[in-house]
Order: sequence, then structure tokens, then C-alpha cells
Amino acid sequence: MMSKKFARRCAVALTVPALLVTAACGSEDDKEDSVKVSGKAGEQPKVSVGKDAKPPKKTVAKTLSAATGKEAKVAKGDFVRLDIVAKTVGGQSSQDLINTWKPDPGAKKGAARTQMVEQIGRESQLPGAVTKELVGKKPGSRVQVEGTAQTLFGPQAAQMGMDPKQGMVWVMDIVSSTRTDKDASAKGDQESVEDGMPEVEVREKKPASFTIPKGEKPPKKLRSQKLIKGDGPEVKPGEGLVAQYTGVAWEDGEVFDSTKPQEKKKGEKEQPQNKDGVTAFQVGTKSVISGWDKALAGSKVGDRVLLVVPPKEGYGSPEALKQAQQSGQQHPLAKKNLVFVVDVVDKV
Repeated sequence: MMSKKFARRCAVALTVPALLVTAACGSEDDKEDSVKVSGKAGEQPKVSVGKDAKPPKKTVAKTLSAATGKEAKVAKGDFVRLDIVAKTVGGQSSQDLINTWKPDPGAKKGAARTQMVEQIGRESQLPGAVTKELVGKKPGSRVQVEGTAQTLFGPQAAQMGMDPKQGMVWVMDIVSSTRTDKDASAKGDQESVEDGMPEVEVREKKPASFTIPKGEKPPKKLRSQKLIKGDGPEVKPGEGLVAQYTGVAWEDGEVFDSTKPQEKKKGEKEQPQNKDGVTAFQVGTKSVISGWDKALAGSKVGDRVLLVVPPKEGYGSPEALKQAQQSGQQHPLAKKNLVFVVDVVDKV
């Protein structure tokens, strides 16, 4: 469900011909680092890359600032929200791969910035070789990782069209972290659904089951209803929302995505790609479909939310259609009305 805009941005930057050069990071043998990072953790760092840098023989990581607060240390399986500056190393000039400190294009003054929300040990938008270096660090810490496309992305580097020798540096600030039971769900009595909304049964070990109103046309505008009202903290725009969810298309009621295991349907050759329990994403920053941004930002931990999302608020949004025109590939759900049930189980 999450937008992979950062993954796309990174891949595109690394496949620009001008950047496909034998790259470099400071080697362990250098007396002077090829990458200089200045600034306090929690503030935008200045990352300066030397022109004569050489790639390290292996991934090199160091803690630039170690937080000492009461928060728990990051462990495998935890969700983290990160600010990141990632740059190429080597070639004529260093190029930004990611910079979450920069305001999003067209964003209003004071609007939440897009940050990275990841689960340690589960590759999503960032390579696991980078995020694993956050283990043992506390929120408020700043960590630097240097390597090449090959050492950080592994076999995926070639698959994504990257030059395996392309050097890069990642400077990550841990904004927050949380540890959530992968089977967590909203608790409490579920309210009756409103007229015109699908019935839903949330199941413990399987995707939720929906009953679409017979003969009813889907609503033309986004609709949402809290089936369970939580009493936990509010998930504000810019924060990460940790969720269990299931999504189906109104037109056929078939599950297309869920955080719970899906069974292979009759006639299908491949087992569906299953998520391993709860997932997390940033809300209020266009990191997910606009229907989710509008309906879920401001939710409270413990809420269960039922949504019906029209195409223009889902994968058929003007932005999605523009991307499809550029790539020549339209999302298979671009013309579908989407139905979701989302349990808000934590925030990060």
C-alpha cells in the first residue's frame, strides 16, 4: 500500500548515466575521511563528499551522535521513523539520492515533511544493510553508513540497473522507534456499519471478510467510519501509523492486500505475497494513497476504521495517472473502488 517514491528516486538517481562511474567512499586505510558530516543530531546535517574518494572494501558504519535518553534501544523487528541524507560518492560531483530534510515540492509552510518509516529486518524502501546499522542505537542518535551499491543493495543493485561500484553515503537520524506485537489488533465492541457501507468481519489469523451491499453503487466520495474508537494517542500528520489492514475491491470483493496471511485461490499459480503481521507508514505526507491520508491522519491508537476509497482518492488519482502516463504502466486497481478495514495499533 505504501508509495515507493523513495525507492524509485534512489533507483532513478543511480541509473542516470552521468552517475554510473567507479565510485567511492572513504576507505578504512585513509587517514582523512572522504565524507564529512557536520551539524547536531535532530538538525539538517551538512554532508560534504571528497572528489578523490575511494570505495570501502566493505560497508563502513559509525555512530556520529549517540542518544542517552530513556527510550529503548532499537532492535530487529522494531519500527523506526528516520530523517535521511543519502548521497552518491565519486564522480564529478555528489548527487542527492534522498534528503528528507527538504520540504516536499508544493508543500505549505509548516507542513509535515516526508520521512522514512521502516521495520528493522524487513526490507521495504531502504536496503537492510543500511537499516541494520541502527540496531542498538536509541532515538535521537545519528548514524553514518558508507558502501557501494553492491555492498548495500546486494544482487538487487544489478536488477535495479545500478552500477555495483557506485559509492554512496547514508546519514540517518532516528526520530522515533516502537516495538509492536505483529498480531496486534484493535480491541472493543465493533459498532454497526452505516447505511451503504460494507459489512466487515475482522478475523484473527486470516484477512478480514467483507460483504459488499448488493445492488449498491459505491459512494462517489471518500467515506470512512470508526467501528472501534480507541483511547490511545493521536497519530498526527507526519507521524508513522502502525496498522493491521485488509483491502478488497468493491467490484468483486476479492482481497488484494492484507497484513494477514492470504490463501492461494483456485487457479492461481503462485502463493500471494504475504506480509508478516503489522506494517507501518507515514500519514499526512502523500506517502500513501490520498484516501488513507485523509481518513487516517488524526486517528487514535486503538481505532478500527472502515474506508471506501473512490479511484480518484486511490490508485486512479491525478498524480498516479500522470505517473502511469510517464511509465506506460497503469496500476491494476486504478479504476477500482477500494474498501479497507484498518486497525490503528501503534504509532512511531
